[in-house]
Amino acid sequence: MPARMHNWLEIELKQIKEKGLYRELKTAESSPASSVVINGKEYLMAASNNYLGLAGDRRLIRAAIIAHEKFGIGSSGSRLTTGNTILHDQLEQRIASFKNKEAAMLFSSGYLANIGVISSLAGEEDCILSDELNHASIIDGCRLSKAKTIVYKHVDMEDLEKKLKEAQGYRYRFIVTDGVFSMDGNIAPLPDIVKLGKQYDAYVIVDDAHATGVLGENGRGTSEFLNVDVDVTIGTLSKAVGTEGGFVVGSQKLIDYLRNKARSFIFQTGMSPGIAAASKKAIDIIEEEPDRREHLHRLERKLREKLVNSGFYVLGEQTPIIPVIIGEADKAVQFAQKLLEAGIYAPAIRPPTVPEGMSRIRLTLMASHTEEEISYIHQSIERIGKELKMMKG
Repeated sequence: MPARMHNWLEIELKQIKEKGLYRELKTAESSPASSVVINGKEYLMAASNNYLGLAGDRRLIRAAIIAHEKFGIGSSGSRLTTGNTILHDQLEQRIASFKNKEAAMLFSSGYLANIGVISSLAGEEDCILSDELNHASIIDGCRLSKAKTIVYKHVDMEDLEKKLKEAQGYRYRFIVTDGVFSMDGNIAPLPDIVKLGKQYDAYVIVDDAHATGVLGENGRGTSEFLNVDVDVTIGTLSKAVGTEGGFVVGSQKLIDYLRNKARSFIFQTGMSPGIAAASKKAIDIIEEEPDRREHLHRLERKLREKLVNSGFYVLGEQTPIIPVIIGEADKAVQFAQKLLEAGIYAPAIRPPTVPEGMSRIRLTLMASHTEEEISYIHQSIERIGKELKMMKG
């Protein structure tokens, strides 16, 4: 590496560290569960998106093994060349059925799904109205589309309507929102968004990554939970489903169009056959075992209530994402370190992931957690809060 580049990178890294924003990998040495081994020490996991505890489920592992024995490890190419198997087709049919839609299409990650769908549907003559707290993959999809992107205030329907009125001169209008916001844990007001979409002739696209498997009577996501239909739903298999990959569901014509337009589908190697088989099995379990979801929501209600009663500033609602706002990045890092010392893994979330002054401990619960573990998480956070003089007592 040239000395000039080395010096430049060294200066940049120093500034990142001084701001308390330096990130390092933590390497797990165990399978996904309510506890995890890191560097030889066991921690209570309180930061995983494995909401239903399926990532380490033996039934999924067995389904993947059987598929790998028959179809091999890799898919060998893009889905449109050599990378498509009957397992991929079956999973797409299963997702469409689960989501009550005509058709579905797989991507190799949820990130690829968002950038592929958004950049394929919207173009230079169009306008996208995007919630200001949308996930980075939505933001990147908007940028790649080359459409005019207008950001509206977070879940502010008055601001959205105002900006929809201003956008009437564009060819097509798209409203794009997360169903559940990953860092705040709150739910988008989809009935109001859909109503505005119809009123101002705009298509509604929802990223249901953190709601699929979690919200709704059958775990179908935000639309089922709020009893509303949207034009396009994007999702991921890497959270409650417990595997990896992304998908989009909608009409058959939508899927036919995206198969021919979405670059992140056309040029991306297809997901592993084993992952496809495990994902299909996971969706079966989600429908057949609603008690997992019910237990998860009992836990999140309990912990949220306890933290609020202890005097913490807690965001979110009715989801297993429970952000505890700390404030400045360095304080959040200190809080997370004390949690580690207490045997709890819950890293600090800092800018640019969240706004300045809103660094937090983002707790996420799993159906595999117990009541006793939830009580220990609360007691530890309360004790650390007192030590750091973040609360009374």
